[in-house]
Amino acid sequence: MEELLLEYLPILIFLGLAVGLSLMMIMASVIVGARKPDSEKNSAYECGFDAFDDARMKFDVRFYLVAILFIIFDLEVAFLFPWAVTLSDIGLFGFWSMISFLGILTVGFVYEWRKGALEWE
Repeated sequence: MEELLLEYLPILIFLGLAVGLSLMMIMASVIVGARKPDSEKNSAYECGFDAFDDARMKFDVRFYLVAILFIIFDLEVAFLFPWAVTLSDIGLFGFWSMISFLGILTVGFVYEWRKGALEWE
């Protein structure tokens, strides 16, 4: 039993060092960090516009469009990486499937561009 516990000793040492180092860094930032709050630092960040009291206040839908575009193109990159890695294994069918996927995304992007969704005033 003692031999089994000795195998866990490096893990316990590692966890102890990690917790100790983390606490030291937090305490150092609390001690050394500047505390000069002003109204700008204390205000909540609200997607690029001033905070408001009414949750039912209307605001521009372009915030949502930009977020959706980011998610779409972020997912596109997430699909492109495994596709590029396995391209030699999946053959022409996989190649043309991804080309059609990219074409559909490009058509959607051009449509939003033409509608003025990317223009910011």
